[in-house]
Amino acid sequence: MVLKTLERTGSLHGYGIARQIEQTSADLLSVNYGTLYPALLKLEQEGYISSEWGLSDNNRKAKFYQLTGAGRKRIEKETQQWEQMATILSRFLNPQIA
Repeated sequence: MVLKTLERTGSLHGYGIARQIEQTSADLLSVNYGTLYPALLKLEQEGYISSEWGLSDNNRKAKFYQLTGAGRKRIEKETQQWEQMATILSRFLNPQIA
């Protein structure tokens, strides 16, 4: 969700990423900041996102994240795997369609 959000919106700080995820889910998902920031760190260490310091809309210092080329490739791979899993699950949930 983080990678897809950055692909759609461009550079965002952590709070902005969380809000976009929540809004995209029609507020059905609530992002836990205690897991978001470690996830951002891990994605950055793996080379899927990069970051730089800047100022937020309210002039506070914030770290802004953006997708890298490796992140775009990861989205493609994850999307293919998700679509395959969804197809498999739909065969079990609706066997008459399969």
